[in-house]
Amino acid sequence: MEKNNDLDAWKIILWLILFLVFGIIIIACKSEPAAIIMTVKGPVDPAETGLTLTHEHVLVDFIGADSTGYFRWNRDSVLEKALPYILKVKDKGLKTFFECTPAYLGRDPLLLKELSERSGINFVTNTGYYGARNNLYIPDSFYSMEPSEIAGIWISEFENGIEATGIRPGFIKIAVERADTLSPEHRKIITAAGNAHLKTGLTIASHTGPEKPALEQIKILKEMGVDPGAFIWVHAQGGTMEGNIKAAGEGAWISLDNIRERPALDPGAPNSIGWYADRIVELKNNGFLNKVLLSHDSGWYDPAKPGGGTFNGFTDIFDFLLPELRTRGLSDSDIDQILVKNPQEAFKIRILKL
Repeated sequence: MEKNNDLDAWKIILWLILFLVFGIIIIACKSEPAAIIMTVKGPVDPAETGLTLTHEHVLVDFIGADSTGYFRWNRDSVLEKALPYILKVKDKGLKTFFECTPAYLGRDPLLLKELSERSGINFVTNTGYYGARNNLYIPDSFYSMEPSEIAGIWISEFENGIEATGIRPGFIKIAVERADTLSPEHRKIITAAGNAHLKTGLTIASHTGPEKPALEQIKILKEMGVDPGAFIWVHAQGGTMEGNIKAAGEGAWISLDNIRERPALDPGAPNSIGWYADRIVELKNNGFLNKVLLSHDSGWYDPAKPGGGTFNGFTDIFDFLLPELRTRGLSDSDIDQILVKNPQEAFKIRILKL
């Protein structure tokens, strides 16, 4: 009789174990997949991206959407010009480089993959349309399409790769004019971007400038149910301090991204190193250091110019801005927050809904 009781007890224990294991499997299946950052060589864990510049360019072709194409430049020539500058910033500790040149304006994912392989730096490319400069860089097909159809193109690039390269974008890059009110075309662009985010989880980086179009885009996204944490106000230095604080309070990212040493400027003059330092300190004092992104908006190999023209480097933040920030009391932890943790959080792929 005791043997039967022992057998029954072991059966109960076995069933409990199976029940617990099954429950753990169900919970694991229902949990969100681990967030990633998508580079030109594939997905990486955000914890591996390290020191990051979030708004740079390698090549930009200004000829217009109807005339540009890979035939306009020689990749080997671009690589020869750009790689030394990439290696210089790698020496500063850079691990990840967000390349913000969009389609129809010189985007070349194969060029970026080659740079990544030669330098050992993570490169991230984008999908999206650039509406600034009177829509010169938007294809004609845009005008007859609904936002959902445009979003479908960007979603397809994320799911299937850009063209036949297999390289997937890691964020959505769009652009609007610096007007007080968005045009119908640019409302279409931000709406398409919102649709694409809700499907892919890609962050929206919008070339904007002043605060009125920035705040209008945030409003449109919120009406779509998109959390402003999915939106980066690119060129936010073009807005007021009050505008930056308001957008950051909504949850948007404040990208200060034209940072270069300009010796001709007086200290503290707009766009000087001191001016940028003042703005960063003020954002910190208002509790928004965790919403700040920094970059140079540099590079700019131009295929229309002999030898690509003047190529701007990517080290001024490290050589000039960081020392200035340290004199104003920012700690290594603060700098790590801005250049490591904030990009990891801003660009990790996940759908953010209100």
